[in-house]
Amino acid sequence: MDTAQPRDPRPRAAVVVTGSELLTGTIADANGPWLARALTGLSLQVDRIQVVGDRPDDLVDALAAAAGCALVITSGGLGPTADDLTVDCVARFAGVPVELDPATYDQVGRIVAEWARLRGNAPAGPLDPALEAGVRKQAMVPVGATVLDPVGTAPGLVLRRPGGPLIVVLPGPPGELQGMWPAVLAAPPVRALLAAVPAAAARSLRFFGLSEPVLAQTLRELDVPGSLEVTTCLRHSELEVDIRPEPGAEAAAAALADTLAARHGEQLISADGTGTDELLARALLDRDWFVATAESCTGGLVVARLVDRAGSSAYVAGGTVAYSNQAKESQLDVPAETLAAHGAVSPQVARALADGARARFGADIGIGITGVAGPDGGTAAKPVGYVCFCVTTGDGVVLARDPVLRGDRAQIRARATDLAMHLLLQVARG
Repeated sequence: MDTAQPRDPRPRAAVVVTGSELLTGTIADANGPWLARALTGLSLQVDRIQVVGDRPDDLVDALAAAAGCALVITSGGLGPTADDLTVDCVARFAGVPVELDPATYDQVGRIVAEWARLRGNAPAGPLDPALEAGVRKQAMVPVGATVLDPVGTAPGLVLRRPGGPLIVVLPGPPGELQGMWPAVLAAPPVRALLAAVPAAAARSLRFFGLSEPVLAQTLRELDVPGSLEVTTCLRHSELEVDIRPEPGAEAAAAALADTLAARHGEQLISADGTGTDELLARALLDRDWFVATAESCTGGLVVARLVDRAGSSAYVAGGTVAYSNQAKESQLDVPAETLAAHGAVSPQVARALADGARARFGADIGIGITGVAGPDGGTAAKPVGYVCFCVTTGDGVVLARDPVLRGDRAQIRARATDLAMHLLLQVARG
């Protein structure tokens, strides 16, 4: 939702993602959204994200459509196979030839040889002709390009189209692309571009439990000036609100952010854009607490979120997935009589799971989750989407909820995980 679209002085950027598998639905694009967030964080205006197949003319057309941008980033198409054509297409767009770069050839050759040895299919001598041809292909570099060291086997590139945009060429695997990003930012042409970008003055807020229609009504009442761009995004059940001012409107952005925080303070998670996961980690570290989980319907999604952050061993004790009643009894000491009297999906069992998790792992705070994820198994009393949560602490705090969450099985489990993280944050914050 955009409430205003002012003239934006920030340099524009475009992302072109290649790969026919993205168009067939075989895999989902992870690079476009990741790059968009990274570029927005650098105060660039993302003009477009375009996905094209492994067809040279389509890629060149996509590059041409982004020719008015200051920066174009491509991802994918850097491998050793015949359909990996990004380098040739970028060189064609930039109007320069490609040539073998000896240093890149040696570097990629060493990487490929080591991988071949690890797989046990490489002789001690030179690479076989097929592997050597792949190395040679990946070492073909547009004239004048800056080469970025490979994270996998494919090097990245930075080059400029004369009179046009700066082009950054990155590999397709998300881990390789993200691993190469620091080298992108350190490349002299990129540093020079970013040095000319106006400093960011955006304000970001996060809310949990605030709906977009309610926020939209608030913004209409406040009559947001045209010098501010307000965008919202619902992610991990949190409503992210970004306020971006034109130069000179920074005070108006700060005032709007403060007003939104005051009007919807009960739902406010953070006034600086920090999300629940990071805030929970900070709260647990501040209190020197360890957390443990006991999950049924979420199947380990909560503990996976907890350990996704680097350094989580300082506050995560462990987690148990106890799906069957037998597992709940044997692994977490849920009383058989509690299960018999109230059923596996009940506030009483959620409480027993939380206490059992704390006891099993010696944790300060525990959470128990049990529910009906569907699509079957629901009853009138406990319909599909009914999920029971309980957070307990060693000093006697108990926070319980048993909502009916909407959606299909995957959505219910994801929303249950989001709510679990938020309940843990409430208790950890005190």
